[in-house]
Amino acid sequence: MFDAPARREGVRIVAPDRPGYGASSPWPTRDLTDTGAFVAPVLDDAGVDRAGVVGFSGGGPHALALAATHADRVTSVDVVAGATPPDCPPTPRVQRLLGRLASTTPRLLSGLLRVQAWLAGVAPAVVVSQYAETERVPDEVASLVARDFVDAVAASRRGAITELRLLAASWDLPLASVDRPVRLRHGTRDANVPIAGARALRDRLPDARLTAVEDADHLTALLRSRAPVVAQHAD
Repeated sequence: MFDAPARREGVRIVAPDRPGYGASSPWPTRDLTDTGAFVAPVLDDAGVDRAGVVGFSGGGPHALALAATHADRVTSVDVVAGATPPDCPPTPRVQRLLGRLASTTPRLLSGLLRVQAWLAGVAPAVVVSQYAETERVPDEVASLVARDFVDAVAASRRGAITELRLLAASWDLPLASVDRPVRLRHGTRDANVPIAGARALRDRLPDARLTAVEDADHLTALLRSRAPVVAQHAD
C-alpha cells in the first residue's frame, strides 16, 4: 500500500516478513529485542546502512525495538496505529482474548486463523472488518489486505501466534533507550488500539510526538498516513 507514494517520492521500500509469516522461518522463542537479529541482515543484504523505519499495528513495537537495539541503523521511526504495551490501558477485549489463546491454546488459535484465511480468500470484507468500517475502504485496498493476510498465514500460523503472545506479555523493550525521533500517527476512532494507549506510549519515549488522525479507525489511519510518512523520507 506504500508502493505508489514511494515511487512518486523516489523512496525505496524494504519490507521484510517477521519470523513465521509468509515464507520466513518461525522463531517461537524470540523477544522484541531480537528484532534487530532478523532486520539488520536484511538491510545488509539490501546494501542499506541506515533507514527510516515504519511500523504499522503489530509492526510498531518492532520498529521501536530496532531503534532501541540498533540505533546506528535507524534515522527515525514512524509508528502508525501501533500496538501499545499491555500496561498502557485500555486493551480491547478481543486483543486480550487473542493473547490468552496464543499463550494457553495455540493449536485452537491456529485452527481459527486457518479458517479466517479461508474466509479471506472468498470474502475479503471479513478480514477488513476487523480493522476498519468496510464501507470506508476501497475495494482494491480490501483485496490487498485480504491477500496479505492469506500470504502471511498460509504456510504457517506460528508467526502470528508468537506475535500475539509476545505483544500481550510485558514488553522486554527498553523504551527509554529509543533515542531516535519517533512520530506516532493514530486514529481517533481506532477500536483495535485505542488512542489513549498511544498517548501513554508517547509519554514513555524520550523524543516522540503524536499526531491524531481525526475520524480514522485502525486501517483508515494507515491509508491516510501513507503520503505524509513517505514524504518525510523523500530526501
